[in-house]
Amino acid sequence: MTRTQFPFLASAALAALVAVPLGVFAEPVAYPEGYRHWHHAKSMVIHDGHPLADPFAGIHHIYVNDPALEGLQTGRYADGSVFVFDLLEADAGDEAITEGERKLVGVMVKGAETYRETGGWGFEGFAGDSRDQRLVSDGGQGCFACHQSQADSDYVFTRWRP
Repeated sequence: MTRTQFPFLASAALAALVAVPLGVFAEPVAYPEGYRHWHHAKSMVIHDGHPLADPFAGIHHIYVNDPALEGLQTGRYADGSVFVFDLLEADAGDEAITEGERKLVGVMVKGAETYRETGGWGFEGFAGDSRDQRLVSDGGQGCFACHQSQADSDYVFTRWRP
């Protein structure tokens, strides 16, 4: 997105714009349609008390598209690799933890040139079941700050388990 497009889109889609440092706009990360039919890479539960519990407490299901699956296996992520974490409330009762309401859908997409400011990855979160209510307002800098701890694996937390 260029600066000249901004005035035209501002009134209709200001919430969808993702600003990065220096006033340059990165390409917004799209909602990952059909991700539940992708490869399921792992699941995990974050409990209250975990450093990331606010806001990520709940059940995480991680889905990857074909390029990301190859990247998990080889350690090299091609542009177009996409990771999705589907975050659901964790409902405890009757000696079981079950999925509750969706809290958010987090997306991480590889685009080495497009997302240079954030290690070659674009980040976005979509609220609940919304496909257009975006949660990232800092160009992914907050997400990237956490993912920097995984620099040795191209900023990816998920590991391949054969």
